[in-house]
Amino acid sequence: MVRLKDISARAGVSVMTVSKVLRDASDVSASTKARVRQLAQDMGYVPDFLAQGLRTRTTKLFGLVISTIANPIYARTAMALEDRAHELGYGLILTHSLNDTEREAVCIRRLLSRRVDGLFISPVYRLAPAARVYEELERNGTPTVLLGHRAPFCSQFVNVECDDMPAGHAVTRHLIGLGHRRIAFFAGPTSAEWAKQRLEGYCKALRESEIEVDDRLIFNAGRTIQEGRDAAKQMLAESVKPTAVQAVNDLVAIGAATEFLNHGIRIPQDLSITGFGDIVTSEYFKVPLTTTRQPKFRLGDSAMELMINVLRGDPVENRRLAAELLIRESSGPAPVENQA
Repeated sequence: MVRLKDISARAGVSVMTVSKVLRDASDVSASTKARVRQLAQDMGYVPDFLAQGLRTRTTKLFGLVISTIANPIYARTAMALEDRAHELGYGLILTHSLNDTEREAVCIRRLLSRRVDGLFISPVYRLAPAARVYEELERNGTPTVLLGHRAPFCSQFVNVECDDMPAGHAVTRHLIGLGHRRIAFFAGPTSAEWAKQRLEGYCKALRESEIEVDDRLIFNAGRTIQEGRDAAKQMLAESVKPTAVQAVNDLVAIGAATEFLNHGIRIPQDLSITGFGDIVTSEYFKVPLTTTRQPKFRLGDSAMELMINVLRGDPVENRRLAAELLIRESSGPAPVENQA
C-alpha cells in the first residue's frame, strides 16, 4: 500500500506538504500540487478515509434507506444522490427497508453505527404518532433528510416531497374533462402520506365537479403490480362498472390494466386507466399509460442540496416539487352509453 512518505520521497518534498496537497490546502503552490497529485495517481495512492475520519471526526459517507432499489421511483432518486455524493467526495451506503418498520430500524441503527455524516430516508409510514428509532435519530443529531412526506412520527426532520395532492387532482380533472363521471380509485396503503394525498386530490376534483364520492368505487390496491391485479379482480367481481380507473401509482395501474385486458376489456374504448409516477414501463406498456411525471432525479438532487445546507449549519426549509400530467393512449372519452 502506497503511503504519504512514499510519495514524499519520490517528490522530494515533506510528508506534511504531500498531506496539504491531498487536502487541497491553500498554502502550497499550484505547480507543486499538480506534480504531487500526478505522482500520487501514478503510484496508485488510495486515501485512508478511516484514518482521516479519526482526525476530522467525519467519514465522508452518507446513508440511504429506501424500500427497495427495484422500485423504479427510487432508482432515479438514488442515482441522483450518488451522483452528487460522488461530486462532493462522499460515498453512499444503500440499505433496503422492504417497507418493514423493524427492518427500517435496523437499517438506520446500522448506518448510525458506521458514523455516517448524514442520512437520507424514505420513511416506512405507520399510523403511530411516534417511532422509537426516529426519536433515537433525533437525539443522535445526525443530519437527516426525508425523501417523501413527513408524518407525525418523523415530523422533526426536513424533507423533500412530490406535491401529490394537486397531481392526483389533475389526473381526476383530466378524466372528468373526457366525460367520465364514474371513476374508480385504486388506493395505496392507508398509512402512507403520499397515498392519502393522491386520494384527497381525487376526492377534491370530484366534489368540485359536483360528483358524489362513492365509497364503492374506492378499492384498496396497495402499491405493487400484483396488488393492482387483485384490485381489478375485486372490481370486476363487484360489477360496479366505472368508465375509468385512477390508480395510486404506475405499478398498480399496470397490474390492473393487465387484468382488464385479459378479460377482453378494451383500454381506453371500454375503460380508461391512469397511473402515477411515470416509471419507464408506463410509456412502453401495451397501452401507453396516462400518468404524472414525478421529478425523481430532481428529488434526489434537492435532497442533497438540503443535506449540504444542514451540514453547513445554514437555514433549511422543506421542499415540495410539482408533478406533470402526461396524457397518453390509456385515457379516452367515456363510452357514450355510460355517461350520466
